[in-house]
Amino acid sequence: MSSRHSSSSSAQSSLASQPAQRPSWSEAIAVYRQPRVITMLFLGFAAGLPLLLVFSTLSAWLRDMEVSRSAIGFFGWVGITYSIKVFWAPIVDRVPLPWLTAALGKRRSWILLGQFGIMLGLLGMALVDAQNNLMAVALMALVVAFSSSTQDIAIDALRIEAAEPEYQGAMSATYILGYRVAMLVAGAGALYIAQYAEPMVGKAEAWQWSYAAMASLMLVGVVTVLVIGEPSEPNVEHLGDELVEELLHRKARSKPERAAVWFASAVVAPFVDFFKRNGRFALVILLFIGMFRLSDIVMGIMANPFYLDLGFSKAEIASIGKLFGFFMTIAGSFLGGLMVVRYGINPVSYTHLRAHETDSY
Repeated sequence: MSSRHSSSSSAQSSLASQPAQRPSWSEAIAVYRQPRVITMLFLGFAAGLPLLLVFSTLSAWLRDMEVSRSAIGFFGWVGITYSIKVFWAPIVDRVPLPWLTAALGKRRSWILLGQFGIMLGLLGMALVDAQNNLMAVALMALVVAFSSSTQDIAIDALRIEAAEPEYQGAMSATYILGYRVAMLVAGAGALYIAQYAEPMVGKAEAWQWSYAAMASLMLVGVVTVLVIGEPSEPNVEHLGDELVEELLHRKARSKPERAAVWFASAVVAPFVDFFKRNGRFALVILLFIGMFRLSDIVMGIMANPFYLDLGFSKAEIASIGKLFGFFMTIAGSFLGGLMVVRYGINPVSYTHLRAHETDSY
């Protein structure tokens, strides 16, 4: 224990006596020219496109087909897959896919599988009569939501593994840019297509054309996955928990024992690491993550039917409702990325580091 204290103290003293050189603003801006950072723009587009197509855009389609508001409200449960994806995240993180993983790697294979699921689900929705077969629409929307949330898990893992921590802010910024552009396309773009195609093909067919066009745009993500490289395997950090470490390094001989080792590695270890990093605030963070978007997910689906009932056209909803806040969100994300590159992730004082590390022992 004392040796750990001395080595840690000497390392901290060295850092304190040699302050790190901050990159200039021009160097911080240059990070957005990194290939891995640019890649997140297109992966963000692929991640953001399906979201509104199973939320507000879908609700506008159903209301336009004179589906009851109570039935539309039940479609909000489709989006619960985005909230409970934690349950299959360990599978996406650890289980290889036959043939795909060998050809593309662990992260890219799962991303591609999710993208194919999204495309098939959107095409299925485009082929279904939404007015007379709501169950089929719901099932196809569930396929889209499940595939989209699976893609999100793999993209987040790829982003974290693809670049150093100082680039994560910029990668998140470009990801958000692509995500927001895709939401604009899936929201305003889909409504515009449905609005202006209606005089030519009719109301029902116009919405089907719109969803078929959205399915074709998922090719942006597919091409990106096929072009980029697989990130290298990260080094596993020491978690400091003796029980977990014993299970992780123990040679399993029976199936139950192997299952216990896999569960400890894929599920227990990340939570142990999370609680070690955040201490008594870990439960507060988990509660905030689990609930801060609950009202948006549950009630946001009813916004477009409400606007349509008030008499607004689809084009008006697209122009006003979908553009508001878009540019401010993008500006804020890019500024945040620059600040991370220039000042670091959550910089703290040397005194606070010493106090925190002393308390942890």
